[in-house]
Amino acid sequence: MIDENVPAPPAGRDGWFTSSYSNATGSCVEVKFARDAIMVRDSKDKRVDRPIMAIGGAGWRAFLDAVTGPES
Repeated sequence: MIDENVPAPPAGRDGWFTSSYSNATGSCVEVKFARDAIMVRDSKDKRVDRPIMAIGGAGWRAFLDAVTGPES
């Protein structure tokens, strides 16, 4: 289940968004909040069938804590 305390940024028409820290070359990941998971994909890979990783809410929170610190 998704952690409701993690705010979702505005998403595009299909629900995917990139970080505001993404550089001009597009070297970043795209994220989409789904019902039971957070979906992650490579923003540089433009194939229709590109790989997507699904992460549960607890895993997403652990990832965010690891990269930003638990106080974020």
